[in-house]
Amino acid sequence: MDKESVNSTLEKLRNGDEATFKHIYEENREKFLNFAKRYNLSEDENIDAYQDAYVIFYENVMSGKIQSFTSSISTYLFSIGKYLIMDNLKKNKKQVSSEFNLSMVKENDSLMETIEIDEATLSKEQQLLLKYFDTLGRKCQELLTLFYYRGFTIKEIMNTESYNSENVVKSQKSRCMKTLRERIKSDHL
Repeated sequence: MDKESVNSTLEKLRNGDEATFKHIYEENREKFLNFAKRYNLSEDENIDAYQDAYVIFYENVMSGKIQSFTSSISTYLFSIGKYLIMDNLKKNKKQVSSEFNLSMVKENDSLMETIEIDEATLSKEQQLLLKYFDTLGRKCQELLTLFYYRGFTIKEIMNTESYNSENVVKSQKSRCMKTLRERIKSDHL
């Protein structure tokens, strides 16, 4: 969805267009529930997370808190939902089990292919991060994705990725971040 149609949709939402709200809810529901499966919560917990995310989205639109989108509406909804899931995991002291199927993370994720990143709306720093993250090796990309994007703890990464110790994970993460920082910094020189 291009920026113009996103803003047009936002205007319809602000005016209380029920059909548009319903369309957004239905268009994103199954995609979100598929995305949420990776966190090993019950189906009811995933549905609750989506519905809560949608309510927050609705309230933010109607209160005027959202003036424009820097990403797609789907991305916005998913980020709220992911935050709610992570909050739920922390509150209930749940962890992603060591039997967690990481092939779901490693394969091309059809959800991630549908999330649009409008590079024109990214800040210079975000553009550099996107550019140089892709230059990292596969292991670094996986490690940083698990830690920063998926919210895994060092211990969970150690167990799921078969590292020898937490210190190995920490040092590998540190090396990956150092490489990423150096590459971004070299862009300014």
